Amino acid sequence: RIALVYFIVAVIETLTTKRRPTVLEPGYSSIFTAYCWQWLGGFVAFVIYMTTTYSLYVPDWSFVVSTDSETTQYTVKCGMRGHLGPACNAVGYVDREVWGINHLYMYPVWQRLKACTHSSPSSGEIREDAPSWCRAPFEPEGLLSSILAILSGTIGIHYGHVLIHFKGHSERLKQWVSIAFGLLIVAIILHFTDAIPINKQLYSFSYVCFTAGAAGIVFLVFYILIDVWGWRTPFLFLEWIGMNAMLIYVLGAQGILPAFVNGWYYKSTNNTL
Repeated sequence: RIALVYFIVAVIETLTTKRRPTVLEPGYSSIFTAYCWQWLGGFVAFVIYMTTTYSLYVPDWSFVVSTDSETTQYTVKCGMRGHLGPACNAVGYVDREVWGINHLYMYPVWQRLKACTHSSPSSGEIREDAPSWCRAPFEPEGLLSSILAILSGTIGIHYGHVLIHFKGHSERLKQWVSIAFGLLIVAIILHFTDAIPINKQLYSFSYVCFTAGAAGIVFLVFYILIDVWGWRTPFLFLEWIGMNAMLIYVLGAQGILPAFVNGWYYKSTNNTL
């Protein structure tokens, strides 16, 4: 997903270099006009995702679960459009049709829901009376959800465009504050009105707004502390993390860093760091 989003955003950025002005016109919206092609790419991704999610008909579907002793086939009843729950969403349907159900992730996060296990919110054994979809595979980095992630990349690169074109601290902060808090407010309204709930598995539009807004707020806070107030020394370690972001991600996500830390112990392996 990261590679796909970076590739598409980078291609648009590269191909439109000569089409945008080097000096912005006065006014708040001038930066959006200058990078209209980037925003058009994000808007196209948004339209594809929203149209497919809410208009694609999801029929009933079946899957097979195999154990050492037996093989069981389950059927999930759907026959609907615009459903955002675990069972009948268009995101999962697209992945089942494109990649095939045998290529999807077998342990989706919603197996930890109360409807699926008594151990909720932790993972545990599936309840006997659990709905059939509790045992179904689902790809959390699927095709349709990755398309909307392009909009996340578009918003992220906008933060960088502000850094390039506006030289004063107040101008930069005005741009970042407005879009970051604006996105956060949109996300909260969409979520708490149940219009579009925040859902990482489906990479919903409210999830894009919330994460992009929150990232913008964290970014501007560090900008104030380091660039405006000059508190650089306490945050030097973050520079190394930022320059090696993918390495840090892999070390953390794949359990390499925890394994390294737990490899150091005193007297007994129970006394690890």
